[in-house]
Amino acid sequence: MLIVGISLLFSVVGLRSGMADFSTVVTGLITSAYFAGYVAGVFFCPALITRVGHIRAFAAMASIASTMPILHAVWINPWFWGGLRLVTGICLVGLYIVIESWLNTLAPKDQRGRVFSMYLLVSFMALAVGQWLILVGDSVGFLPFAMVSVLLSFALLPITLAPVTQPDPVEPPRLSISSLWHTTPLGVSGAFASGLIHSAFFGLGALFAQRVGLDSAGVASFMAATILGGAIFQWPVGHLSDRIDRRLVLLSALLIAAVLSLLAYSSSLSWTWALVPIGVALGGVLFTVYGLSVAHANDMVDVSRTLEVTGGLLLVHGIGAAIGPTLAGLLMDAGGPGSLMLYFSAVCAVLAVHVLLRIRAVPPVAPEDKVGYVVVGSGMESALQQLDPRTPDP
Repeated sequence: MLIVGISLLFSVVGLRSGMADFSTVVTGLITSAYFAGYVAGVFFCPALITRVGHIRAFAAMASIASTMPILHAVWINPWFWGGLRLVTGICLVGLYIVIESWLNTLAPKDQRGRVFSMYLLVSFMALAVGQWLILVGDSVGFLPFAMVSVLLSFALLPITLAPVTQPDPVEPPRLSISSLWHTTPLGVSGAFASGLIHSAFFGLGALFAQRVGLDSAGVASFMAATILGGAIFQWPVGHLSDRIDRRLVLLSALLIAAVLSLLAYSSSLSWTWALVPIGVALGGVLFTVYGLSVAHANDMVDVSRTLEVTGGLLLVHGIGAAIGPTLAGLLMDAGGPGSLMLYFSAVCAVLAVHVLLRIRAVPPVAPEDKVGYVVVGSGMESALQQLDPRTPDP
């Protein structure tokens, strides 16, 4: 329910910003505020949870988060909306931390991988469903904001009423970007680039689709198809990367994504009907960049550092996500809405060059030293990776 609501809110904010004649730069800044809150919340929320407990913290943050969508409809002002998105980002990270902490506590060790997979499947489906809800009623009126508020409020019920054991206290992650960079430069650059891409897609994708001429059903179809493509393709791509050099798989995914983005740009100028099938393939490669980067990073470190590295890369991803929508908004403002696809192509091309340089500089990881690829979410809906089956048992 949380992710359905937040997915819907991303698209509604983007569409409503366009109706209010906000520039794409301003819309990008509003989206960046959410991910800035995301990064801040990863450090702030564990202290709050430790102080008042998981249930009280969840109830407080869900209550605050559920008021934010309604306030969007009360006053349509970019500065006000940016503040609301910042608060929403902080609260949502705290909610995900509580949910994942509980799942990690309750899941038996031998079933953690299965629980993790189900959690991600639910997350991807919820992201797609949230996009289709823009077709309910007036997509740019009060109703979608009200639906988001109701969904976030209902999300309180399973947690506050469930008779479950209180999880252990949550510690904020320790992040040293310089240490991470020396350990796995490709992991850091991949996590950062995927943040640039994912946040721009969720923050500006619906606005792009609307401004190139798609109707409400077309916007929902394009967004949902791209998300579901990202979910479907992760399994075969991840399996392939377990068998050969992950960097070659990542390089191939980036080059394909760069070409598909250029194809989507061309289609946005004249064949907008083709954006939905292109979106399936594009999501299939774009959404694998983060998982491949994390898997490569974990190949490079001892298993005892898995949680540290995964958490650090997630924060690097968040930093990229806080920057991405603003950069993409600047490009769209200068070159038109289709420039979002040029932005994706440029980010993929730059990362592909870095991957190629690392392939030439460092030999591949031996097959026996690899850890198994684990499907990961978009990075938007997950605050911690406590459930990641690669992490050592406590």
